[in-house]
Amino acid sequence: MINICEFNKLTFCRSNKKVKLFNLNIKEMKKFLILILMLAPMSLLAQKFGYVNSAEIIQVMPEYAKALKDVQALEKMYTDEFNSMRTELEKKGTEFEKMQQDSVPENILKRRYEELMQMQQRLQEYAQEIQMNLQTAEQEKMVEIQKKLQGALEAVGKEGSYVCVFDVAGGIPFINTTICEDVNTKVRAKLGIPANAVPATPAAPAK
Repeated sequence: MINICEFNKLTFCRSNKKVKLFNLNIKEMKKFLILILMLAPMSLLAQKFGYVNSAEIIQVMPEYAKALKDVQALEKMYTDEFNSMRTELEKKGTEFEKMQQDSVPENILKRRYEELMQMQQRLQEYAQEIQMNLQTAEQEKMVEIQKKLQGALEAVGKEGSYVCVFDVAGGIPFINTTICEDVNTKVRAKLGIPANAVPATPAAPAK
């Protein structure tokens, strides 16, 4: 399953009419907000701040639903190939056991045993390769999804003249809604996501 929590949260601030995109962890975000409150207490009320939940938005993006399907299809392809290799290994193992019972010469048994060990090694290596390939596929798809979301967030920030828009997906302890506006709906609209869109969920794992 694609893990959206592995990716940095989206945040941007406006400075001299230019929008700067940057990532803040929770501790840095707290320091940033405190600094704003200390340096500009009187002008703060005249500024516009917003917040968004990137995790909620990503889950209703059509690109995310497609990514889930694509990755699962890739996983099934790998799983089918892996199962085929494992079935062949089990077949060879059964044949080897029968050869032992039939008193086959030692040199032949030794060669077959080495072949079994090589097949088992290849199967283990392939299992690791599958995991790496699936992780890479997930990351590549999430980069594209995050890029599109980031573009929508920047557009909403510019159009709404927000000083900052923070991402609460990482778990900000407190948001003062009197000075911070929830812009989830605006970002979703910018992405063309219907208000009644249902979050995409992964299908049952391939067997």
